Amino acid sequence: MITRTTNQMAVMDAQRHLLVSKARVSEAQERASTLDRISKPSDDPTGTAEALRVKADQAANAQWSRNAGDANAWLSTADSALSAADDVLKRVRDLTVQGANTGAQSPASLEAIATEIDGLKADLLTRTNTTYAGRSVFAGTSDAGVAFRSDFSFTGTPGSAVTRQVGGETSVRVDADGAAAFGTGDDSVFSLLDRITTDLRAGVNVGSRLTEVDARLTSLRGVQSDIGARQSQILRAEDTLLDTQTTLEAHRAGIMDLDLGQAVLDLQMQNTSYQAALAVTAKVLQPSLMDFLR
Repeated sequence: MITRTTNQMAVMDAQRHLLVSKARVSEAQERASTLDRISKPSDDPTGTAEALRVKADQAANAQWSRNAGDANAWLSTADSALSAADDVLKRVRDLTVQGANTGAQSPASLEAIATEIDGLKADLLTRTNTTYAGRSVFAGTSDAGVAFRSDFSFTGTPGSAVTRQVGGETSVRVDADGAAAFGTGDDSVFSLLDRITTDLRAGVNVGSRLTEVDARLTSLRGVQSDIGARQSQILRAEDTLLDTQTTLEAHRAGIMDLDLGQAVLDLQMQNTSYQAALAVTAKVLQPSLMDFLR
């Protein structure tokens, strides 16, 4: 069977091909302006699924990075407070040594030493109640707002800890153990200072208290050393997260982004093809006598 092709059919066919070519130019223009390889899921279903997975990994990595930054701030705050508390206790030790020299101290001098230690105790209470973002860094998950009340009782819950997740399987404790650093009850640093000042005012030699002060300093420095180890872990995690962020972004770009040079070249090729199609169509579909007779 012979199919008759009319001039009108040829015009419609040429118009259809021109529209398709024009659409390709428009798509190439959009890609060149946005540099997006995938503008809609149907462009590349497999690539879209992979891009969604990578974006989910990026979101998780970003959250872990924020957690690591928050953890570092917690630990830095606790470390600074412990350093200040260490200075206070070293001053207490110096005063205790001074007070132990009873032969060279008058009752007034011993009273002055005791008064200074009382002031240091108040300063120490402030250090133990250091907070970060409105939460005590020494009271674990306690919601009391302070680690030690004005009567020097500890508010923390034994075994409780504030943690931050900095990786898929990695969590780090970000608070400090106030009970371990400062003691509780009769074993607390505050009770120790009370015993020292009581002895000073009673004229009792406080030389024997030096061992207790040294023990408390050792405990405090042990907690501070643990914080330093956890900070090192956080810093390593931050480095790892930064490397992972770079890798994931490169992977995402490889899936979704176009190279600028390639995008411009594709646009030029599509535009050239369209212009050539216009020129050929104009030459092939010349007006016939029948067009004028209509």
